Amino acid sequence: MARPPIRFAISHYDRYVPFLDGTVTLEAFDLQVLQVGQSVDGRYGKNRHSRMLNGNEFDVAEVSLSSYLMARARGLPFTAIPVFPRRLFSPSQIWIREGGRVKSPTDLIGKRVGLSTFQTTLSLLAKGDLQTEYGVPWREIEWVTNRPETVAFTPESGVRITQLPESKNLSALLLAGEIDAIFRPHPPDAYLKGDKSIRRLFDDPKAEEARYFRKNGFYPIMHITVFRDEVLQRHPELRAVMMEACARADEISLRYYDDPNWSRLAWGRHFLEEERMLLGANPWPIGIEANRACLERFIGYSHDQGLIAAPISVESLFA
Repeated sequence: MARPPIRFAISHYDRYVPFLDGTVTLEAFDLQVLQVGQSVDGRYGKNRHSRMLNGNEFDVAEVSLSSYLMARARGLPFTAIPVFPRRLFSPSQIWIREGGRVKSPTDLIGKRVGLSTFQTTLSLLAKGDLQTEYGVPWREIEWVTNRPETVAFTPESGVRITQLPESKNLSALLLAGEIDAIFRPHPPDAYLKGDKSIRRLFDDPKAEEARYFRKNGFYPIMHITVFRDEVLQRHPELRAVMMEACARADEISLRYYDDPNWSRLAWGRHFLEEERMLLGANPWPIGIEANRACLERFIGYSHDQGLIAAPISVESLFA
């Protein structure tokens, strides 16, 4: 009897290599692993979040935590498992122009800041962290976006969002002085090409993020693993099966770093040991309780920023 096919859309991360190379499979299902990027093309294209949440293209996929919160609050037919394949701190993802008007977080008040979208999880986190950690009211900033929102929403009255065409490049706008900063989950194009006139807001973002971790106790979640409800109705056992498979993949991928030359980084093993000193043995936990404080913060940020109408419980994300 043929095994039911399950289309699993993911990015190309080290923690996913055991799925991508076939080391981790599902005994009772034909797991079809599709490398689909979000902003950058994978083997099967990009725009993974919208293709899942708007197009129902995959059975299970890695999607934006922020967009999933919005979809769940609106009753859309998706349910997550508490597996979180992407995480980022916000301080390293805030970029400014050298010699510009912004030199500290409070300088962002009254300025124009570029985002890929208002609801992108890094955008949600950075706006919320500015207000919570640095006393910078996010409502007192004009937000400039250059991509369509994954889940439609109506901004609250008074929130300033300027939507530009996708052809507009945020790096170019920053260099031209048309915006004052960029918050995004990837370094700006110009910075990647070696332009030293774009730099991070914080002089020592690692120290800032270590402080954040000591204070709050978590490495912030960016993405979550989401099923179409129709798939879970047909195969309810898939939740537990995928949780176990993701745990196996995580364990296998961590063992890669036992070899000090597995990564192309000359001191990759040293960096791992330094990270463990700062963040503990496992800043990538799976499960609800180990991630409750982080999820509660994101739910609060989402409500405050007008993306969900009312707070929802952590348990409801996985019910």
